[in-house]
Amino acid sequence: MKSAIKKRILGASLGHCVHVAGILNFLKLAESQGYETLFLGPAVPLKKLSEAIERHNPDVIALSYRLTPGVLEKLLEPFKKEVKKNEWQDKIFIFGGTPPAAEKARKTGLFDAVFGGQEPAGEVISFLKGHIEEAKREEIPPQNLIDRITFKAPSPLLRHHFGLPDFEQTKRGAREIALSEAIDIISLGPDQNAQESFFRPDEMKKEQDGAGGVPLRKPEDLEVIYKASRCGNFPLLRCYSGTRDLVKWAEMSFKTINIAWGAIPLCWYNQLDGRSGRTPLESIRENQKTMRWYGEHNIPLEVNESHHWSLREAPDSIAVAAAFLAAYNAKKMGVKHYVAQYMFNTPAGISPPMDLAKMLAKIELIESLHEKNFTTIRQTRTGLSSLSSDPDIAKGELAGSTLYQMALKPKIVHVVGFCEGDHAATPSDVISSAKIVQGVINNFSLESQIILNDSRIKKRKEELVEEAKMLLQAIKSLSSGRAEDPWSNPRTIAQAIKIGLLDAPHLCGNPFAAGKTFTQIINGACVAVDLQSGKPLKEKERISRILN
Repeated sequence: MKSAIKKRILGASLGHCVHVAGILNFLKLAESQGYETLFLGPAVPLKKLSEAIERHNPDVIALSYRLTPGVLEKLLEPFKKEVKKNEWQDKIFIFGGTPPAAEKARKTGLFDAVFGGQEPAGEVISFLKGHIEEAKREEIPPQNLIDRITFKAPSPLLRHHFGLPDFEQTKRGAREIALSEAIDIISLGPDQNAQESFFRPDEMKKEQDGAGGVPLRKPEDLEVIYKASRCGNFPLLRCYSGTRDLVKWAEMSFKTINIAWGAIPLCWYNQLDGRSGRTPLESIRENQKTMRWYGEHNIPLEVNESHHWSLREAPDSIAVAAAFLAAYNAKKMGVKHYVAQYMFNTPAGISPPMDLAKMLAKIELIESLHEKNFTTIRQTRTGLSSLSSDPDIAKGELAGSTLYQMALKPKIVHVVGFCEGDHAATPSDVISSAKIVQGVINNFSLESQIILNDSRIKKRKEELVEEAKMLLQAIKSLSSGRAEDPWSNPRTIAQAIKIGLLDAPHLCGNPFAAGKTFTQIINGACVAVDLQSGKPLKEKERISRILN
């Protein structure tokens, strides 16, 4: 193994190859890391290259070639002899080209790093910082979320849901995904029987086996999948929380798969959404108890609350207030590292600028809670219902959504399979979806500030922050001083749902909710409307009608 990379790089496009975009991009990355660079140009003959090495004495020689691999092989043979003759073995040699050319370059044994054009920019930067490729492949990446984020920076971690109706297929698929190194976090999805009745097997409905995910039936099933994934890039694993017995699920997930972080709701997985028989009051209490467990064990936690309201077409103001309440409760229960998920494209029809405005409003309120013992990790994702059932169209939709997500500078991108509008993601679907998203990340060149400077986004964000604060104050007023902390009081939150301060059109007819709020997409935003006139209803007026 050669010593860490030094500071002067000489680059050239070799032989008759006139393609220079790749090598120039590499040299730009090197300059951003403090290297001095010299580019010899396209189609550099071996004699000119050797003379330049002698004259400039670089520490690193970076070569690129994108033409016929067989010709490259003939070029590298004499160059390798030249390296040996001139005793240049102490220098660092790097190659970049097409995958077939890269394979030929690897076989020469000359190069300390070979890039085939499929690596994320973060991997190249990591190399430039001194991590030789061979050393990188020998080490196991960090197996906790916080260190894994640092390890892959500046690129975000990629997460993908995976769980097939057949256990053996899921086990083999987890291994295939890990070996592809396309995903950093595999989120296991148990079937509905497991989510609701894992610890009560007598209550399982046989006809629902495999519905919505993998039929996990004993802790050893999780251990087997975890073991199968201990290869490739050793992805982190996490698992759905279950829709009841949440603390038991958390304890089991920690012991079996070293869960990367937990994910539970604040107000859901009960009779509001039909996912368990718990009342909202019962579920809020149990969810808070589970949050406290994660806090006590210093495991990061996500409270996937806000988008549940948007999925049911709640006004954007309610989604923003719910995002704050979720983070607030996690902090109150002792969580130190909070994974804040920002689901785009929800509800259907929301425009990208209004989507960003909603997310920025959530970020402003959530990150106002930051302090020494409470920080948040931004995670973005594409809305599932926004993807077409036509896989080719869905690929474009996934890429388009990801582009806007990058403006938020996420640390985690929750990749949604392009195929989900048609079928549950297979291993190859997971890998393909991850590569689509990685391609967007690699090529994200728009300064986020250019996107976020849109005056429409700024105006809407400010409106939403103001309206969410009004709503939060209204919720606080429900306790009339009876609750020491209304925002974390289960009765107060359940009452806010019952009377309609927290409400959504899809809750119409639910005995535990008001279901009287109606919404429309107007100018790209999801807003409450007066049912009689059809005109937008300001949050102040909506609240007044409920409380007065």
